[in-house]
Amino acid sequence: MKLGFLTACLPGRTLVEIADWAVEHGYEALEVAAWPDLGDRPFTATHLDVTHVDPDATRAVFDSRGLTLSSLAFYDNNLHPDPDERAAVNAHLAACIDAAALVGCPTVGTFVGRHPGQSVAENLREAETVFAPLVDRAGEAGVKLIIENCVMEGWHPDGYPGNLAYSPELWEWMFSLGLYLNYDPSHLVWMGIDPVEALRPYVDRIPHAQAKDIQLFPERRSRYGWPGKAVGREDPWDVGWWRYRVPGLGDVDWRRVVDTLYEGGFDGVLSVEHEDPVWGGSEEKVHTGLSVAHRTLRPLVVS
Repeated sequence: MKLGFLTACLPGRTLVEIADWAVEHGYEALEVAAWPDLGDRPFTATHLDVTHVDPDATRAVFDSRGLTLSSLAFYDNNLHPDPDERAAVNAHLAACIDAAALVGCPTVGTFVGRHPGQSVAENLREAETVFAPLVDRAGEAGVKLIIENCVMEGWHPDGYPGNLAYSPELWEWMFSLGLYLNYDPSHLVWMGIDPVEALRPYVDRIPHAQAKDIQLFPERRSRYGWPGKAVGREDPWDVGWWRYRVPGLGDVDWRRVVDTLYEGGFDGVLSVEHEDPVWGGSEEKVHTGLSVAHRTLRPLVVS
């Protein structure tokens, strides 16, 4: 197992600059942000332009530093309700698959997504059609298409799941389509799912995992309920009773998570996904958060 991080937390830095910082601070891998240029949309970045890839130059960034390129990250709504937007998302995901094959990257990460105006059952039927050619394309390219189990509650007008990959039931449905899981325990915690018991049966379908922590405030949940704020929710992501943290500053039991990954035979990359509001807002704080995550996970991850 190797320890890495998702580069999206440093959108203003180049891939070369991030790679240098990663090596200097003991990281072994990078999950590279590969969104198109979306302006200032949060939690996105373009550290690899998949429409204009120089395979030799990209590989050199990693090979010269002894780093692993673990995955290309493009987490967007592949079931977007607007047909043109959905087509654009699907097309960019296809470009990510092609780019991953060119640079020798084993996985591409994305979301299933959701059409919020349709039922879950309707979305699942539609997803089977949307993902079939993408899974075929990935298979032909020797790339695994991995789905993060993020709930994406901010995509739904009422704060319900906006990414249909939030539970083991849905994971099994995904696996039947030829998709894999990019496991992140933080989302399971606030959903009321034990992240270790959920993980245990499916390690063989997890080629890549993310390390994000979460801090719960149960007394606030008693006011808002599970879906979160309803009356004063100006920010769709402000649920009000929990927040993301870097590993070590939240409620996830990382010893149990990492031990379960090892027990199940996982030998991929555990990639820190930094979305901690306390250690965010400036590059200096983000670097501190990544260092806290490294200090927490390094003793558990034996390279």
